[in-house]
Amino acid sequence: MDLQSLLDSKNMTKYHLSKISGIPKTTILDICSGKSSIEKCNAKTVLKIAMALDCTMEEIMMLDSPNAYNNETGLPNDKKYFECGLPVWLQTSLENMKKSWNIIDSGNEDLHWDLYWCELNADINSAEVDNIISSEQAWYLREKYLRMERN
Repeated sequence: MDLQSLLDSKNMTKYHLSKISGIPKTTILDICSGKSSIEKCNAKTVLKIAMALDCTMEEIMMLDSPNAYNNETGLPNDKKYFECGLPVWLQTSLENMKKSWNIIDSGNEDLHWDLYWCELNADINSAEVDNIISSEQAWYLREKYLRMERN
């Protein structure tokens, strides 16, 4: 659910929320349109919106991304965090592979694709064996950048 859906369920307009919360109408409009994110609002703004809608601040913070976290593990569903803190040599291999996939996906031929694919595969394997990255992280990178499937 997003802020607009919550307003609709309470039969409240953006203008009315603005008036009772004291939050500028443009801020409310930006959040509802997706131009701004509740996550980027300061605590005072979130508190005012929560009080106006008779919700907790936590409920308001979850409006933008209700499925952002796995309820069982508490980890983000978006696994992009697996790309943080990688060694420079692995990042370089990833960048080369991304560029090569862009060429291939646009319908053109990249004579270096196989080189970049093998290099990235070797770098992921090396980082995994040396415990620089976890097995889960290695499989995330393989699936995303080598387009491999896990059995």
